[in-house]
Amino acid sequence: MNADTKAEFDQRYQTHLKHLKLKGLQPKTIDAYARAIRRMGDYFDHRIDNLAPSQLTDYFSDLITTHSWSAVKLDLYGFKFYTLHVLGKPWAMPNFIKPPKVSRLPDIVTVEEAQALFCATRTLSYRVFYFTVYSMGLRLSEGLALKVADIDAVRRRVHIRDSKGNRDRFVPLPEATLGVLRRFWQTHRNPELLFPNRQGGLKGARSASTPLDRGGVQKNGLSI
Repeated sequence: MNADTKAEFDQRYQTHLKHLKLKGLQPKTIDAYARAIRRMGDYFDHRIDNLAPSQLTDYFSDLITTHSWSAVKLDLYGFKFYTLHVLGKPWAMPNFIKPPKVSRLPDIVTVEEAQALFCATRTLSYRVFYFTVYSMGLRLSEGLALKVADIDAVRRRVHIRDSKGNRDRFVPLPEATLGVLRRFWQTHRNPELLFPNRQGGLKGARSASTPLDRGGVQKNGLSI
């Protein structure tokens, strides 16, 4: 590989990043599609603009031996995006990868198991967070992103923003959950966040600008 090849790749990679931002994709998707091009660049010595089907077959065959089907699909979608928006070429491989279909039943937490979790959680912010997520059927990221303005006490509903598929939705707000959230908010009085981070203690929570740490929430729940 010569310096010109690397410089050309870097230039097109930056163009790729600009298109990702302009298309309004979620940050996680942007990271995944950007990582896909970096990985392919490393594999093909930064020559990815005129890859033959046989080269792509070799690449994705090697990738599936070290990564999950999810990662393989994201790399394919990232390269598709690059082909369409950076190279300006049509995408001619709609069925190039077909992951096996797997049907899994979701893990359902019983009321008794949920109550045991709440009772065993000593930290108030975590306990209220788990109760809120469980009672409204939220994803962890949705619960962490909740803001005071999202709570509609009059209509008994909560506005969930930027959920899966980059969509907003409303979920019912149980009366018990509303009461718990009101009492919890009185302890920190953050004007924006329902679950402010705990780095500055109770005093710092009032002026915190970020929510509870995702890793801390997961670790606390798994350690019980």
